Amino acid sequence: MNEQLPASPRLSAKKNWRMRHHEQHAIGRIGGLRAAVLGANDGIVSTASLVIGVAAAHASHSTVVISAIAALVSGAMSMATGEYVSVHSQADSEGAALGQERAEIAADYDSEVRELSALYVKRGLDLALATEVARQLMAYDALGAHARDELGISPRSQARPLQAAVFSAASFALGAALPLAVVALAPPQDIIAFVAMAALLSLALLGALAARAGHARIMPGVLRVTFWSALAMAVTAGVGAIFHVAA
Repeated sequence: MNEQLPASPRLSAKKNWRMRHHEQHAIGRIGGLRAAVLGANDGIVSTASLVIGVAAAHASHSTVVISAIAALVSGAMSMATGEYVSVHSQADSEGAALGQERAEIAADYDSEVRELSALYVKRGLDLALATEVARQLMAYDALGAHARDELGISPRSQARPLQAAVFSAASFALGAALPLAVVALAPPQDIIAFVAMAALLSLALLGALAARAGHARIMPGVLRVTFWSALAMAVTAGVGAIFHVAA
């Protein structure tokens, strides 16, 4: 009778490392996916609301199309600018914190070892082991060890302003392209109904996708995004109806 031999400790450790490595990459992808979904949501809601508001004011079809184009371009640029400024501020703060930590390590190395070992003690290591771990990690990369374990800064999480700006603008523009396409293709007399229906259906789909990516319940996410988006479009339509124009 053949019996399956147990895997060697080295092979088991290698397999476990691969599983952990895969999980880390999956977490990173989920964060990017959720950011993309949120950007697309903003593009759909803001552009669809503006289009519905302009259409409710009885503007001409060409005016509604131009409004949709303007909403896409201005919204994408606004997202890019806001994200760039915000993330750049974060990058500046991280740079200042790293500079301060670098100076502290140079001024009193042993004190920084004790500070790092104290963090590991709080996480469950005994003092002797925590001190040894802190010494070895600082011998290898003192600033990196403090950046990661004291400041919570890692190469993966470090702020990248330009990348964040481009990503936000692209996801917003992708979402805003949907109501723009509907406006261009729908019969002028039915723009409001077509845009609202297309926007709510796509938002429900994106809400489900975001909930699934975050391992949350799908239905509450779908209902939440569709309710508030419908409210935003309804309010904008009401404002447009109040400011009736002849075009």
